Parts: sequence; C-alpha cells; structure tokens
Amino acid sequence: MFSKDIGIDLGTANTLIYVKEKGIVAREPSIVAINVHTLEIIAVGNQAKNMIGRTPKSITTIRPLKDGVISDFDIASEMISFFIKNNTHNFLFSRPRLVICIPSGVTEVERRAVENAAQQAGAGFVVLIEESIAAALGAGLPADLPIGNMIVDIGGGTSEIAVVSLGDIVISRSLRVAGDKFDQAIIMSIKENHNLIIGEGTAENIKIAIGSMTPYEDEIIIKGRDFTTGLPKDTMVKSDEIRIALQKPILEIINSIREVLSQTPPELSADIFERGIYISGGGAMLKGLEDMIANETKIPVKLVDEPLDCVAKGTGKALNFVFSKE
Repeated sequence: MFSKDIGIDLGTANTLIYVKEKGIVAREPSIVAINVHTLEIIAVGNQAKNMIGRTPKSITTIRPLKDGVISDFDIASEMISFFIKNNTHNFLFSRPRLVICIPSGVTEVERRAVENAAQQAGAGFVVLIEESIAAALGAGLPADLPIGNMIVDIGGGTSEIAVVSLGDIVISRSLRVAGDKFDQAIIMSIKENHNLIIGEGTAENIKIAIGSMTPYEDEIIIKGRDFTTGLPKDTMVKSDEIRIALQKPILEIINSIREVLSQTPPELSADIFERGIYISGGGAMLKGLEDMIANETKIPVKLVDEPLDCVAKGTGKALNFVFSKE
C-alpha cells in the first residue's frame, strides 16, 4: 500500500520523472557535477548544467549517459537516486517500482547496466521498455491495434525509428544521431567558417534560435573564443549556414526512415501512408523538419503534442500495463 510506481525517461540530454496519478514531476538535464579529488557530488540536473564551462579545475561536469546508454555506472546511479528522492516521497516502507525507457539498439550488457543502476538507486523492481513503444503510447497512437504506426523519436543521444502494431515493434532502427550530433555539427561549422570556438550550450542556443531545415533569413550574434588568438570574440551567424551544417545528420535520420519503410510489410505500409509518420522528442522540434521528411518520403509527417514529454507520458501509460492495479 505504500509503493509508488514511477516511469523514467532516462535520456542522454534530459531525464523526466513520471509518478503514477501525479504525472510528470521533474524535467532535469542528465548532468552531474562532482569534485574530482573527493568524488563528492556537488550538483545534479539544472544546477549542474549551469556550471558547464564555468567550473574550477577541482570540479567537473559529467553526463553519465552517452548515445542513450550508461557510460558511467556509479554517477548514473547517484543521478537516478537524486531525481527519485527529490521528486517523490513516502518510500519509508517500500522501494519504488520503475519503468525505464531504453533505446531499441542496446546490448544485453547495456540493459543490465540500466537495471543495476536503478536498483542501486533504490528501486525495488525495474522493468525496461523500448523508447519507441513509450513514444507511441505517449503520442496516443493505437499501438495495441492491428494498425501500422510509425514513430520517430529524436532525442539527445539517439533517434528511435519504429513501426508499431499490436503492442509491439514490427521493425525498428536505433540511430546514434540526434540532438547532440546536431550541436556538434554547428560547433564544427562555426569553427570552420568563423574561426571561432563555442561550447555545446551556445550551439544549442543557435539551433533553437535560427536552426531550420527550410530556407529563411535570420541571424544571431554569438560569442566564443578566437581559434587563432585565443581571445574572446563575437560574430554574426546566419540561418542558411546552420541549415547547411545540419543537413548531414538530418539526412542520416531520413535515410534510416527510408530503410525502415522499405522493410515494412505492405499492409502496414499502407496504414503508414494513410496515417502518416509521427515525430517526437526535442530534435523533432527543429523548424522545417516535418516538411523535409515529408518531401523526402512522400508521406505526411505530424509533430506530436508536447514532443519533449511524449516518451515520459508513455512510461506513465505503461505503468498501468506493467504493474497490476493496487
């Protein structure tokens, strides 16, 4: 009677916590700041993100997930524990039961790492579900019916592309090209075209402000460090430059969508052609992405409602299927 059922969208860039009967209670960056000498955790989530690029040598910021999987087991466990304890209560008599999303392409070793990290963080019972299933549920698609549903979830570390029918994945691709790769493409473009070094935070701000896959005129002034002199410098960046920089990673995602479509059974392909492709995740919010995918595939594309929360909402719905009602 004292248990809590919790869904976790454990993402490379952000972690969202869904508590049964309460909804999403936390949206925090998946970042931890630690003291390099004592290994003491200094900050987690938003507080740690604000420290990026501004810490002394004694403190470093770590993202314990890379490309959608755990790269630092101990730090990931501490981060999960922090998010659970700071956003839920009443665990004096029992441990929480968790549903956690994972990319479809993870190995068995990577699956066990997620389970072990969650259990070490205090979970009593852990169930893993694939992100594509959670995204389909969160988008409100009829994933349990014999109907072809195509969902493309573009997160921070991975892009999950899947066709879902009768409550399971028919065919899928997990592509380690997503929001982080978009930021890296922008960083390289700024360095090559302006001889300016910028950080990931600045690249993300550029992407949000003027990133677009359809031509339009806009510009932004950014600050960074001159690659030659090492001195602070600002420069003007135009939207066309960013669009060109983003084309390579975006085309990788589109090519994977084509591959999945080419291997989809004909009956389900007909459903997808009629119903369209649904896109979710933070990367799906890039301006003009819907139109570009639609033009390349000749299939309608729809951005889901609340794309950032879609997977977390799906874990919340999955709680009702995974755990019996109390």
